[in-house]
Amino acid sequence: MSNTIASLSRQIQSAGELESVVRTMKALAASSIGQYEQSVRSLADYYRTVELGLSVCIRSHPNTNHDHPRESKTIGAIVFGSDQGLVGQFNDIIADYAIKTLATLPGKPQVWAVGERVHARLGDAGLSMAGKFIVPNSVKAITSLVAQIQIQSESHRVKGDYQQVYVFHNRPQTGSLYEPVSQRLLPLDEIWQHSLTKIPWPTKIIPEVLNDLPATLRALIREYLFISLFRACAESLASENASRLAAMQRAEKNITELLNHLHGSFHRLRQISIDEELFDVVSGYEALMR
Repeated sequence: MSNTIASLSRQIQSAGELESVVRTMKALAASSIGQYEQSVRSLADYYRTVELGLSVCIRSHPNTNHDHPRESKTIGAIVFGSDQGLVGQFNDIIADYAIKTLATLPGKPQVWAVGERVHARLGDAGLSMAGKFIVPNSVKAITSLVAQIQIQSESHRVKGDYQQVYVFHNRPQTGSLYEPVSQRLLPLDEIWQHSLTKIPWPTKIIPEVLNDLPATLRALIREYLFISLFRACAESLASENASRLAAMQRAEKNITELLNHLHGSFHRLRQISIDEELFDVVSGYEALMR
């Protein structure tokens, strides 16, 4: 009986330590969600400014050709996943979504994966993997990652390896929910131009582009692509931590239930032990009184 009580005591101690770790990870995940969501919100005004600038440039020269298509049957894809575990179905959801979406597009996909786990998942599905990037661990590290992606993707695009580029990532929803989404980054075709020309200017005075219009347009396009990738990465990281937070909440609930069960068993065994000791004392007393 004493060995069983000792064993339960060790289990209670281990579960308590695990609960402390889970609570710490839960707090870190909640804090990370806030910083990544804030970074996305901070991009909104700048993104709006870049869109307005592009609309002015395109209105000034509506026939400007921003895309120089070459014959290519390959589609470039960037998929944001995770490097770490404890994220539930996070990687499976975005990987399955990317696989199904790319299967509907004409052309052979060539994929860059952001994250070790989603890279393995996509590779196992038979997709051609062009490269792998490390998931940033802070908002500041996103800029470096986006720069690497732009350099790699642009070098292949200039060579004519492909002209279409898609980005796939999970986008956070209300609470700890998220959904997989995709965006076509390239080519910047007539549909893209037409959508920008429909953006209303916020004042009655329509601006004009001075000096070098092509250089201004190229600079704005670079910013447009940078913001699109930065936002995709930040939203993916927010979703990853939301998934981790939900996993930690489930783990915390399970640990609490386990601790309640262990404490109940411990107290029952302890009471049985006390009752047996009292019974031995009473039996010994009665034997002495005879």
